[in-house]
Amino acid sequence: MKRTRMKICCIRDLDEAWLAVGHGVDAVGLVGPMPNGPGQIDAPTVRLLTANAPAGVSSWTLTIATDAATIIETARASATQTIQLVCGVEPAVADAVRAAMPALRIVSVIHVEGDDAIEAALRIAPHVHGVLLDSGRPGAKTPTYGGTGDTHDWAVSRRVVEAVPGPVWLAGGLTPSNVGDAIRAVRPFGVDVCSKLRTDGQLDAAKVAAFSAAVRAADGRD
Repeated sequence: MKRTRMKICCIRDLDEAWLAVGHGVDAVGLVGPMPNGPGQIDAPTVRLLTANAPAGVSSWTLTIATDAATIIETARASATQTIQLVCGVEPAVADAVRAAMPALRIVSVIHVEGDDAIEAALRIAPHVHGVLLDSGRPGAKTPTYGGTGDTHDWAVSRRVVEAVPGPVWLAGGLTPSNVGDAIRAVRPFGVDVCSKLRTDGQLDAAKVAAFSAAVRAADGRD
């Protein structure tokens, strides 16, 4: 039976991290400095949360860096297990990071704004450990790189899953009420959620529980 992995992003402190862990997440996302978006924390907090991630739960550090030197510096400073590149990078940059840090896992974000997301995913996929499909608008007048709460065209996302041999995560506007439909439509390796599990900025235990239950139900695990 296929099990869809779960990642909760924008984790801000240990209480939120343990709330997520208590509901069976596979990964927690820790947001470094961004031009905008929720959940940004400083480097010492990222390192603290990474150090306290329990066995079996991966810590992901999000960065807007696109050059190898800064990505490597960020990964080392946070002691993260996975670096999430929210702006995407050139294949040569990913190769350089992998050469410098062979144990580090790299996930490149593809912002789905149209069919060109498929080509972008195919281009970077051989050079990273996974891709994550999100609903940012990096080319907008005021760029966004995630945490928008917006969905995108899941039909395009499904085509990426079918085309890319490695893990594909789905993000963008997922909620307890639509994540089941998203899983059935896209069949991603994992789902990633941030803003829709919060109430007044705080991670909401009831919403986290409902989201987790919906993922299990979509997998047929209930």
